[in-house]
Amino acid sequence: MSNIPPFKGMGKKALPFLKALGFHQDRDWFKENKALYESEVKVPLGDLIEHVSARMEAEGLPLRGTRKTSLYRVNRDVRFSKNKDPYNTHASALLTRTGTKKDQGFAYVHMSNERSFVATGFYGLASAELAAMRAAIVANHAKLQTMLDGFQTQGLAFDFSESLKRNPRGFEKLDDEALQKLVRLKHHHFVREMDNKDITTPKIADALLELTHITLPFLEFGWAAIDPVREEEALKNAT
Repeated sequence: MSNIPPFKGMGKKALPFLKALGFHQDRDWFKENKALYESEVKVPLGDLIEHVSARMEAEGLPLRGTRKTSLYRVNRDVRFSKNKDPYNTHASALLTRTGTKKDQGFAYVHMSNERSFVATGFYGLASAELAAMRAAIVANHAKLQTMLDGFQTQGLAFDFSESLKRNPRGFEKLDDEALQKLVRLKHHHFVREMDNKDITTPKIADALLELTHITLPFLEFGWAAIDPVREEEALKNAT
């Protein structure tokens, strides 16, 4: 463990800064306080990701990240949003197999005054990938249900709030109610809520590691479903 970068927690002023940023959605204010953002939010978040990435490698988990590739920017993309506030009032980062934020099958950390949590799974899959995930769920329902039942004993379950009202295309004739619930999901991920007092401690790193260990079987299930689709798409783009 001696070669693993240390992580003591986010800065004590991280959440107060993000709260103040919500009141001061102003580029001049942010410029004046950028050093505080760097020292209390960005640098500790980078430390967290590189600490967790190193521990994942040591513990045989396939997800990776760096402070350069994994952190989401504080600047908001306002091009297609009615909300033109220039800055996010949360801090977040993503670890994936490739170490980039464009990959699927992730471990994610999110911190804000309103809500802090860690998450794993698949979110916003492309349509062909989502269809492949749904087909895998139908084909392997018994195996998946056993897995999900095990997660349930540890307080983890899918969030069904973002679900279709009807069966998706290709699954119209599916009449098993349990399967219907699973294939109607738009996203397949698990969330563990964090107490905000714990983000300034190493507990947030431990929680992200623990959640990834628990849900790795589902990440592997999802990768087995979507990787052939991604490989086929990559071949098409190469020709």
